[in-house]
Amino acid sequence: MMMTGARRSRPWSVAAVLLLVMASTAAVRSQRGSDPPGPGPWLLRADRQPYRVVALTQGLLHPWSLAFLPDGTMLVTERAGRLRLIRDGALDPRPVSGLPPIHVNGNAGLFDVALHPDFAENRLIYFTYAKAGERGATTALARGRLQGYTLTRVTDVLVAEAWRDGNDLADGRYGSRIAFDADGLLYMTIGERDLWDRAQDPGSHLGKLLRIRDDGSVPPDNPFVGRRGYLPEIYSLGHRNQQGLAFHPETGALWATEHGPLGGDELNVVLPGRNYGWPLVTYGRDYDGTKIGEGPWRADLEDPLLYWVPSLGASGLAFYTSDRFPAWKGSAFAGGLMFARMRNTGRLDRLAFNDAGLPIQRESLLTELHQRIRDVRQGPDGLLYVLTDEEAGALLRIEPVE
Repeated sequence: MMMTGARRSRPWSVAAVLLLVMASTAAVRSQRGSDPPGPGPWLLRADRQPYRVVALTQGLLHPWSLAFLPDGTMLVTERAGRLRLIRDGALDPRPVSGLPPIHVNGNAGLFDVALHPDFAENRLIYFTYAKAGERGATTALARGRLQGYTLTRVTDVLVAEAWRDGNDLADGRYGSRIAFDADGLLYMTIGERDLWDRAQDPGSHLGKLLRIRDDGSVPPDNPFVGRRGYLPEIYSLGHRNQQGLAFHPETGALWATEHGPLGGDELNVVLPGRNYGWPLVTYGRDYDGTKIGEGPWRADLEDPLLYWVPSLGASGLAFYTSDRFPAWKGSAFAGGLMFARMRNTGRLDRLAFNDAGLPIQRESLLTELHQRIRDVRQGPDGLLYVLTDEEAGALLRIEPVE
């Protein structure tokens, strides 16, 4: 069930409560992977649109993010701490060297990757990763110059004030997605690491979206610059775990997908200085079914554009602008790791909008493959590329059927 985030006079419908109970009953907390989908290709069908899925490679270990180099080579991060190259549709056996020490444990590892807007001139790539230190572990943003199979001059651009101490550093949600805007400013999401109240703490980066220059310095027009008690990098707050981040190709607005708890995954249009409510409000419940916070919404907090009940396990986000799939042009695509916390239910959701930008249709793709979908990107060729978050992870290409 997908719902828009319009204000409501009653917090829960009977249908929503029943769906949450069903999801709780069926909950599977294990993240054990699904079986590989097979060699393919697969001929599938969506509403008014048949499509073919081709597996370019199935030799990736929990791939997390994808970026396209100008020559068509693809960069793929693996959560286990490797940066891979895919050339002409084939996975190069040599990982890229030069990465910093990466803390790999459970949810921790290597996360997002993005090219600097001037990559063709400076060869800079940016990536986020779990960084260990005396205070535990945090999310860090680094950059380096890609020279063949090596990253050189690697340095941390930002080490988030998002440390979690304790013995089990695998716990909690790190984030982390990054995106550059049209002015070359960098946006970075930080999970709240299962420390709920820190998402509302202005002196912490936990549960925040940050905005910085490409060298890590703070733009003077950030919404909390000069405000007592606020870290100046904060752009918005009150987030649980934003796993998808993309700029709308027409409006330039920043959109993000966000994990809710049991129900209540969100699609948000992120505005500067706004509070998105976690854990004060949510359309989800805790995993034992108990209520979180004050209910689903509050007048002084931002409502999502839409939310999912049960949860999608929302991950990567991309807008589709190509004519290769005419029926999909203008849609957003959101990856899903698991639906209603049931194994083997990963999917790719296509979201269609009316002229006012309101969601009017949702359809689920790739459900037949039973794979956890971690990232989705539109390639330079106008096709969709999808990463599956599995021990035998795959890079899939979605093609039209003539």
